Amino acid sequence: MELKWLEDFLSLAETRSFSRSAEARRVTQSAFSRRIQALELWLGVGLIDRSTYPTTLTPAGRRFRETAEETVRMLHASRVDLRAGTGAGGPVVSVTALHTLSLAFFPAWFRTIEARTGPIGTRLLPDDFHNCLQAIAEGGYDFLLTFHHPSVPILLDPDLYPHRVVGADGLVAVHSPGLPAPTAEAPAPLLAYAADTFLGRVSLFAQAQGAAPPGRIAHTNAMAEALKAMALEGHGLAFVPRSLVTRELAEGRLVAAGPDVPLEIRLYRSRARTRAAVEAVWAAAEDYSQIA
Repeated sequence: MELKWLEDFLSLAETRSFSRSAEARRVTQSAFSRRIQALELWLGVGLIDRSTYPTTLTPAGRRFRETAEETVRMLHASRVDLRAGTGAGGPVVSVTALHTLSLAFFPAWFRTIEARTGPIGTRLLPDDFHNCLQAIAEGGYDFLLTFHHPSVPILLDPDLYPHRVVGADGLVAVHSPGLPAPTAEAPAPLLAYAADTFLGRVSLFAQAQGAAPPGRIAHTNAMAEALKAMALEGHGLAFVPRSLVTRELAEGRLVAAGPDVPLEIRLYRSRARTRAAVEAVWAAAEDYSQIA
């Protein structure tokens, strides 16, 4: 078995395309395909379902992906450490998280986790709700960090992807103090999310509940941070997580136009990924949820 076979397999699991992976790995597609087949022969199981497009992993491939990731990471880390004269590389966990949580929640939260586990490296993928769900469901990530609200179901099998509640936030309508307070007769221009995003769907729920009277859509963006910036410049009213605007509200640079819509912060894990570092973070997250 060769290291390049594992790297080829991980590239294919990421791109889901033989041609794109072959190009990225700087080999011909036929040579790349032969190396994937060689890995499957060495393992004695099929890793790739070639009957679908885009290419998908078989159940065995999804299980093996974690082993391949950890093996490649440890080999590369050990090479770097040996050349530098230091010890072996430490454990790493992979987390996919909504953009806002990766900025406003993850750094401080993971510091409390490390206080319980000792140093653990992280590989963080900030992305939108759909891509985060796909990242954990396809087997490439240990954890998913996401908001939750009853109006937006999270379609993960609870037996395969259990969760812990690790925090709380709220979706709040904000605008610049330079704008008049919105009323039903004179609503503010709306700074909106795309309708299929998580916060977009929750903000529609908030509007239906009368959290704030929005007017015409003046600007659309998928990221709460971008809508916050537009609100600060006086472009209209935006529904954003309160954790993202705590300082601006305290300083009076933004004002709240209505009550918060409560949001849970949930940590989901994949039961298929069982390294010691994953189990340690999961246990520490349970302790955190009890005091959060």
